[in-house]
Amino acid sequence: MPAEGLSVKKDGSAAAPIYLDHAATTPVRPEVAAVMAERLTEDFGNPSSGHRWGRRARRRLDEARATLAAALGVEAGSVCFTRGGTESDNLAVLGSVRGLDGVAARGGAHVVTSAVEHPAVAAAAGRAVEEGARHTVVGFVDGEFDLDGLRAALGDRDRPVVVSCMWVNNETGLELPLAQIAAECRIHDVRLHSDAVQAVGKIELSLEEVPVDLLTVTGHKIYGPKGTGALIARSRRGIEPLHFGGGQEGGLRPGTEDVAGAAGLAEAVRLAVREAPAESHRLAALRDEAESRLIDGIPGARVNAGGMRRAPHILSLAIPGIDSDTLLAALDAEGIAASGGSACASGSSAPSASLAALYPGDTAASLRLSFGRLNDGEQVDRVAAVVSGAVDRIRTVWTS
Repeated sequence: MPAEGLSVKKDGSAAAPIYLDHAATTPVRPEVAAVMAERLTEDFGNPSSGHRWGRRARRRLDEARATLAAALGVEAGSVCFTRGGTESDNLAVLGSVRGLDGVAARGGAHVVTSAVEHPAVAAAAGRAVEEGARHTVVGFVDGEFDLDGLRAALGDRDRPVVVSCMWVNNETGLELPLAQIAAECRIHDVRLHSDAVQAVGKIELSLEEVPVDLLTVTGHKIYGPKGTGALIARSRRGIEPLHFGGGQEGGLRPGTEDVAGAAGLAEAVRLAVREAPAESHRLAALRDEAESRLIDGIPGARVNAGGMRRAPHILSLAIPGIDSDTLLAALDAEGIAASGGSACASGSSAPSASLAALYPGDTAASLRLSFGRLNDGEQVDRVAAVVSGAVDRIRTVWTS
């Protein structure tokens, strides 16, 4: 019997599993693990301690901050280490609302987000509403981000305290027009936050050309450790911390710093940014070949965000006549890891706000294949055959 996760070829041999869920998480790179191992064993001191062990840990933390800043082209002082992307998103949105002076000011806070934000942003905006703020959601018109809607929100009598628009959508790979969004926010002097979790290392992004005020990054999407992240804050003015206690991270994120995690995150970002041009080209070729094969092999399938500007590592397909959970289970049985979601959920699947924003009323199941370092061109043939075959079998059972 083949090992778990291995399907069987026609000749009876085991087919190697294929991981196509890099947008969910990635394995830690050996280079990152090596850096972390050294910090865990050699630099175990508390960075706030004044003795030599503490000073050494502080130097390592400062080095990680400088490495991360250099990779993203920002000042080291703008880097605030957090425990991941969710915390960074929460801090950017809810921290901006709570940073307003006085209860009356908080009650008049106005938050603007796109309709395709990660739940970490959407839920933070929802919590801000519970605390008295107002939330405007900017959607899409004819497949394009509604810049006129954004302009209207920015020119509102209650000027927004923060606008949050992700750089790359995690479900479809859709790239939002951050340069135009940033320009509009500059005109109205409104703080702009962007969740760049799916952008760093996947596309070439310049914070000089697109001057966002707050930027979210995380480690585990770019072959770094889970539970690591950072909020890049050009200015910390008007941002209230979500945690309280010590004065670490300039008081913005209290708590004893994870030196090893910070070092691993910094190394992962450094490598991802350095390799982005070549890796982006490679991933786009894999994505495009898989897309072509699957659209040809699955009648009625649609590329979500097709025709729009997309990051190269995500392929999202809308597939009518099936259920996402059933398809994912069938692929898992064949040794292929993927993820899904549908605009009209069935079973235990949660509704996709992103797909509902792009395709109102659509009920097709969604399949997301996200490519990365574990994938190569030789896998595309098998993926196309397995996915197409699974869809055909499911449709046959459902219509019989």
